[in-house]
Amino acid sequence: MKSEPDTFSIDDLERVGTEPWNGVRNYQARNFMRDGMQVGDGVFFYHSNCKVPGIVGLAKVASAAYPDDTQFDPKSDYHDPKANREDPRWMLVDVAFDRKLKRTISLDEIKQHADALGEGFPLIARGNRLSILPVTAAQWKVLLAME
Repeated sequence: MKSEPDTFSIDDLERVGTEPWNGVRNYQARNFMRDGMQVGDGVFFYHSNCKVPGIVGLAKVASAAYPDDTQFDPKSDYHDPKANREDPRWMLVDVAFDRKLKRTISLDEIKQHADALGEGFPLIARGNRLSILPVTAAQWKVLLAME
């Protein structure tokens, strides 16, 4: 899961403990969260749009997917006027802090391990910068070993 550190950082997640991952407005990212995440699944917390983008911490999925209420709030930056409560368009999961990594695993470093991560690893695939991306168990091991 990616976040800009000046918007919501790993330090913010550590401070609050658990946070609803709201504001996702891409259908593919929503589907990964809604259909692919289960309570207890591990999450890499990735800082983007910063000096050194990369994986900075670990979190866990703390809830099943449920409607993102910001879609219904006209005052929210994430309001969707086409969304309705009977058939919500946007879902979220709660994410719980696990730990900070000993060091940032930079995007450049991740790219250097492209062969080990497998062809088409979405984080390093051209043009694929979704805020939520799936990671296989094998990829998880490779990435965590880089810490």
